[in-house]
Amino acid sequence: MKDAISIGVIGYGYWGPNLVRNFSEIPGAQVRTVSDFKPELLAKAQTRYPTLKVTTDYRDILKDPKIDAVAIATPVSTHFDLALAALQAGKHVLVEKPMTTSSEQAMRLIEEAQRRNLVLMVDHTFVYTGAVRKMHDLITTKVVGEIYYYDSVRVNLGLFQHDVNVLWDLAVHDLSIMDYLLPYKPYAVSATGISHVPREPENIAYLTLFFENNLMAHLHVNWLAPVKVRRTLIGGSQRMIVYDDLEPSEKVKIYDKGITLNSNSAESVYQMLIGYRAGDMWAPHLDMTEAIRTEGMHFIDCIQQGDRPISDGEAGLRVVKILEAATQSIKRQGRLIELNTTEVAV
Repeated sequence: MKDAISIGVIGYGYWGPNLVRNFSEIPGAQVRTVSDFKPELLAKAQTRYPTLKVTTDYRDILKDPKIDAVAIATPVSTHFDLALAALQAGKHVLVEKPMTTSSEQAMRLIEEAQRRNLVLMVDHTFVYTGAVRKMHDLITTKVVGEIYYYDSVRVNLGLFQHDVNVLWDLAVHDLSIMDYLLPYKPYAVSATGISHVPREPENIAYLTLFFENNLMAHLHVNWLAPVKVRRTLIGGSQRMIVYDDLEPSEKVKIYDKGITLNSNSAESVYQMLIGYRAGDMWAPHLDMTEAIRTEGMHFIDCIQQGDRPISDGEAGLRVVKILEAATQSIKRQGRLIELNTTEVAV
């Protein structure tokens, strides 16, 4: 393809094959080279894609003038160095979540991308699912009303990580979803967690986020659960949403349920009467396009059109800041940690 965006993928372990498969199928994109330090993984890639170039040295991708963009699917600890090197080599970058291990590193990548006029995008995959985009529409069009709370459970048995705790592995998904959905940004967080494996990161954690306008969010993440659960409740003044990512079809359900407050006297809260509304439930039609394909198409469009990605570097930075604060709070047994941003989302 003459005008196709040529892509190099660094990392062919867990997520890399998904990136290669989707970019290989997206119009306007072509995967030129895959890098991984394990030759056996590269052999699998070349068996499936015979014309693909492979290398155990990622620098071969950065030095190739025919490669326009780099997708990074490696351990979190390597994200910053690889992404910075790619940007300095003049490549657009898509980096797996979380963006970096610190907000300082994230800001450095944002500055480098801006200085070189390159696209920096974070692989917040759930933002590109049909379910989350539908919820975004319901919230922005005020179908749900004012948001009261976001309550999520994301648990399963494994996979235990050695370089990051369960918040950086699982909660990052909900934080990226919240960053996209909610009309406000949190001003403080409190987190508790514990490790049941000696000298390993926390495998269970609870994270509470505080917002303006009486909005609160609570996340429960766990690597040591007997079942896999991916369920979120979003409560609003008009309607409520149940989002179950494990549902095969009706992942999003909207309930016309809630409360109404009626006061017989404006002078006394004791006269406040609470009424309960129990209406219908419906499950909207969702776009079932694979999220990573939608995300990949968005990445290519942003490169070609010069647009700003939905999950840009700033979004990645906001998530990393929350994770940093949550980690600090865990070390202080749940102490409230204030964030340096309370701005209303545009």
